[in-house]
Amino acid sequence: MSSFNLSKLGASHIDEISESNNDPLWLKEYRKNAFAIYEKLPAEVSPLYNKYSDANKMDPSQVTFSLSSDTTLPDFVKDRLAEISDDPSIIQIGTNILKINIPQDLKAKGVVVCSIQDAIRTHEPKVRQVFEKIDANRDKYIALNNAFFNSGIFVYIPRGVSVERPIHIVSSLSLDSTSTISRNIVVAEENCAASIVQEIYAPSSGKQQAYLEVLDVTSGQNSRLELVTLQAMGSHAVNFSSRSAHVAQDAMMSWYLGLFGSHLSRYKVDNFLNGTGATAHDTEVVFGDKNQSFDLASNLIHNAPSTIGRVLEKSVLKDTSKSLFKGMIRIEKGAVHSESYLAGHSILLDKGAKSDSIPGLEILTNDVKATHSASVAQMDEEQLFYLATRCLSKSEAQKIIVEGFLEPLSRKMSYQIRAWISYLIESKWLGRDLKIKTDEQLKAILEVEETRYREADIFGSHYKYR
Repeated sequence: MSSFNLSKLGASHIDEISESNNDPLWLKEYRKNAFAIYEKLPAEVSPLYNKYSDANKMDPSQVTFSLSSDTTLPDFVKDRLAEISDDPSIIQIGTNILKINIPQDLKAKGVVVCSIQDAIRTHEPKVRQVFEKIDANRDKYIALNNAFFNSGIFVYIPRGVSVERPIHIVSSLSLDSTSTISRNIVVAEENCAASIVQEIYAPSSGKQQAYLEVLDVTSGQNSRLELVTLQAMGSHAVNFSSRSAHVAQDAMMSWYLGLFGSHLSRYKVDNFLNGTGATAHDTEVVFGDKNQSFDLASNLIHNAPSTIGRVLEKSVLKDTSKSLFKGMIRIEKGAVHSESYLAGHSILLDKGAKSDSIPGLEILTNDVKATHSASVAQMDEEQLFYLATRCLSKSEAQKIIVEGFLEPLSRKMSYQIRAWISYLIESKWLGRDLKIKTDEQLKAILEVEETRYREADIFGSHYKYR
């Protein structure tokens, strides 16, 4: 298939994609309806956010797509794949699913990890149900994905299954400078538990590349699902991700998001708390430098009674980087006794850095608890001076203050996630390549975090039984 440009997308490209993938009739119509929505929607649907949006930093004339991108494995991914070779994993390079590893014990339990094209053929009812509940009118780039997705990943956890080891999803843009539109689906049935770790990379490129994603998660009754995303893309890449979680009765959905790379990152997370006792936690860390831009939105939609939502976002910004955090708590009429909290906080390390936070509340019933907070501040000069008197350089002092700023947030994470995020922050601070690799430094960070967790457990037990 010949490449096609984002600025020149048309209905003929939908026919070409559908024919190449041998799409069923319902999917062809689904793509065409989504394209009609894509054409009429503005880049930012809400007029409240128009003046803040940097979506136009994605240059449509540079972004090209194809159904057959280069399958060469980038060097910076090879070491990582060797480290996770024994774990359940799926590797996506450009539009290609390069490798899938599912241990026999998980296969026997019915766990499925495959490409979205294979899932459409072998699990069509489940996939179609997920596709049809996504409202493309929510966002222009959801409609774009619905119409033109050329790759994707499907993960299915059957009822009653607990996956002990993390399922790794490693996605990298290809070396031929083409972009990827990925449709990713995670379905967790009742009474199951799993942790999914998604790593997103991009090689250096002479032109702008894009990884455009729609990720839909279904968390069944009484399930426990954790999804960690670590984005470490190259500086020429852009990353748009529209995510939603549909959380059933007594289920818990936990998002952990670490954004470090790319020229522009635009993430939108919608948590639909649909069952009594459903819980959603969204924890986000941003570290920007140079002229990076981060556009984040996180929404908690309480549709049932006694639901709990928590969103906490923290940004650290250097040079002329900028962040925008948009959040909304919406509690519907029937969602009594719900509790919700939304917070976005930023620390600016340089005068040219900028951050905006726009939290909001829409409360349509009584007898609920809902609150939000936001703050943006320069680094405290008195703190810097105090640390300078302790023989620390300005950079070392800033690093210590940043660690203290992020510490309350990192307490919500497991020691493994804390170690990965600390390692990527350290890499960015020192100007190293952004990637996860178990070298001596990461081993040292892991050892510190494991020790910290053991001490916390001992203290907790002592306090409880003294």
